[in-house]
Amino acid sequence: MKIACLGSGKMGTALLKGIVAQGLCAPHDITISDSSPAARAAALAAIPGILEAPDNLAAALPADVVLLCVKPAGIVPLIQSLHQLPSKLLISIAAGIPLAAMDPAADHHRVVRVMPNTPALIGKGASAFSPGRLASPDDCATAASILNAVGSVTQVPEPLLDAVTGLSGSGPAYVYTIIEALADGGVCEGLSKEQALTLAAQTLAGAAEMVLQSGLHPAVLRDQVTSPGGTTIHGLAALESGGLRAALISGVRAASLRARELGRLA
Repeated sequence: MKIACLGSGKMGTALLKGIVAQGLCAPHDITISDSSPAARAAALAAIPGILEAPDNLAAALPADVVLLCVKPAGIVPLIQSLHQLPSKLLISIAAGIPLAAMDPAADHHRVVRVMPNTPALIGKGASAFSPGRLASPDDCATAASILNAVGSVTQVPEPLLDAVTGLSGSGPAYVYTIIEALADGGVCEGLSKEQALTLAAQTLAGAAEMVLQSGLHPAVLRDQVTSPGGTTIHGLAALESGGLRAALISGVRAASLRARELGRLA
């Protein structure tokens, strides 16, 4: 498989690193193109052996799969610029740009729309994708294998990608806020900022891993550390009185609504 990456920023580079690390593609079968010399240099340094093309067409021409990793406003014009090439699998990571906008521009190309998140940069991403009108089951399998190289992936109907955006796409920002708030609580109780941040971050990471590895519902795991009259139940009561759960649900819904609005504007 030969791959082109048009736009070699952080997310595009993360995908390419995962692809190479998982043996999906050799570095010399990957070609990048980016209008930013700094971005090109960073990608070339991060993944030794990949190739650089002078423009998008030259990068995409030999490729079987073309990763579209430019800003959302540039996605449709970029797809249109590839019209003269033979059929390719185009994988777009642009937030808010619907298949209804990309499929007509793609014409004979096959499109898969992807919503990754930033933990893909460390191989811990949570991604979802939806296939366009011409994308085959094999194309979906290819997209899934690429996303699995940087974390986990699920296929959803396209209307649910807005919910994915509100949950996992924007979710890291919610978690960073929770980590910061937990650490501030620790500082209030006398811990140093460095100690509190480490404890808070590792606590969230460990708890999340227990959910993933155990397969148990979070409520079951929560009950396992909540004893009658103990410290945890008093802490949980304070969180409930502060509206933590309702605030997080509202955050996901607000971000999902905004994703739908952006899609209508595309």
